[in-house]
Amino acid sequence: MAKIGFIGLGIMGAPMAANLQAGGHELYVYDIKNPPVSIVERGATVCTSGEEVAKRADIIIVIVPDTPHVEAALFSEKGIANGLSAGKIVVDMSSISPIATKDFAKRINALGCDYLDAPVSGGEVGAKAASLTIMVGGPESAFNKVKPLLELMGKNITLVGDNGDGQTTKVANQIIVALTIQAVAEALLFASKAGADPAKVRQALMGGFASSRILEVHGERMIKRTFDPGFRIELHQKDLNLALQGAKALGVSLPNTANVQELMNACAANGMSGQDHSALCRAIELMSNHEIAKT
Repeated sequence: MAKIGFIGLGIMGAPMAANLQAGGHELYVYDIKNPPVSIVERGATVCTSGEEVAKRADIIIVIVPDTPHVEAALFSEKGIANGLSAGKIVVDMSSISPIATKDFAKRINALGCDYLDAPVSGGEVGAKAASLTIMVGGPESAFNKVKPLLELMGKNITLVGDNGDGQTTKVANQIIVALTIQAVAEALLFASKAGADPAKVRQALMGGFASSRILEVHGERMIKRTFDPGFRIELHQKDLNLALQGAKALGVSLPNTANVQELMNACAANGMSGQDHSALCRAIELMSNHEIAKT
């Protein structure tokens, strides 16, 4: 049984922490909001700061929304860095800037501790089912120590390379996810406007080469109009911003990524920032004056 710190108990973090508890581990938790009652009732120790978490745990996991939140969790006055002692491991499972990640890793390494960036894909569904894809950057020795914990939260776990490489992989993942959501939205909108039943079109496509997890899950959301967030549009906007900033720095062109980001911006401008990213379909529905399906 390991002593695990867990910081960030939101839509993703709460079920991930619960899966670690189910694996028999001792949890020390902190969140800016009150931790979920269910996690506390299962025996988690509630801490008053990231510093306290780091003092009491051997491995500290962080999953918060964006780069500034990770920096604050690590290096604020009561942050994780102030509670670390040599030999501990910090695992950032947020989706943030690869460039900032490399800097964070150096600062944690200077304290005698290892740092892994281990962003996830799979959304709330994957977090609850412990089936997340986890992309890891950092030293292999630290990865091997933490891997049994990652296996309680995910299924496809890959050490990609050095610090920052996990975050780079996550940005690549988010490009594919965004473009595929848009492809599914366009296909279902086309079918619906042509008079076909989008639910039956989706069912037929699931048996062919166009089949994908996004067609399965997000296509169903578009048809059933269930846009409560597993993963919010505003968070995917953040990830695509990282992609476009990286592309500029690298001197490469990502034209379709830029186009999808503009469609997400249109959704946000229409009050949909907090909806699930499958609501991306609403942008082309508004432009076409036609909804894929009615509730």
